[in-house]
Amino acid sequence: MSSAWITITNFGGAAVTVPAAAALTLWLLSARAWRMAVTWVTLFAAGATIVAVSKIMFLGWGIGVREVDFTGVSGHTMLAATVYPVIAWLLLRHQAWPWRVLGMGAATLGSAAVGVSRVALSAHSISESVAGCAVGFAVCAAFAWLTRRDDTPNLKTLPMAASLFVLVMWLHGERVPTQRWITHLALSLSGHEQPFRRISWHARKHVPSPATSTVAPAIRVPAP
Repeated sequence: MSSAWITITNFGGAAVTVPAAAALTLWLLSARAWRMAVTWVTLFAAGATIVAVSKIMFLGWGIGVREVDFTGVSGHTMLAATVYPVIAWLLLRHQAWPWRVLGMGAATLGSAAVGVSRVALSAHSISESVAGCAVGFAVCAAFAWLTRRDDTPNLKTLPMAASLFVLVMWLHGERVPTQRWITHLALSLSGHEQPFRRISWHARKHVPSPATSTVAPAIRVPAP
């Protein structure tokens, strides 16, 4: 079953989603949708920055939320939840509403599956995958809202869909050492020699000792 989760999770890798996002930008530019392309690049960069900052804060300074096991936004989940729904939305803008709903639903479920795979593979906690979905879907919603009054770009739907499909399948399984780069940046900024780790971070959680317990001692009543 783990091999199936790995196959799913690889669709959210930066080696796949970042080139897909770049290809989508080129398609928008080729259709002279200048404002839409700039909006897309800006929002995509904002989502990626949120992920990077949340991870740097933990790796460099140990800043997270122990109560929900949160050490940073899931990058795979955020990238999948950003790229695939936007691609589906642009490809299906001219289609009848049932096809738009089905396409967006499939893209959304696929993105959520990437988030589930991150938890199944113990790469992230539930809260981190949920945060990835939240950031990614927020980027999609912002893109749709900010470009709602733009002229519909004259995208060549079939060539665009075919090129993106070939690109995603060609790069699927490739890896980019983004975690190593973020860790190096976190250590450079914090000045620490070693990054914070989830296990040791949880182990530092304060547990009151019996000596400092607030429970009042029992009072003995002398026998008559």
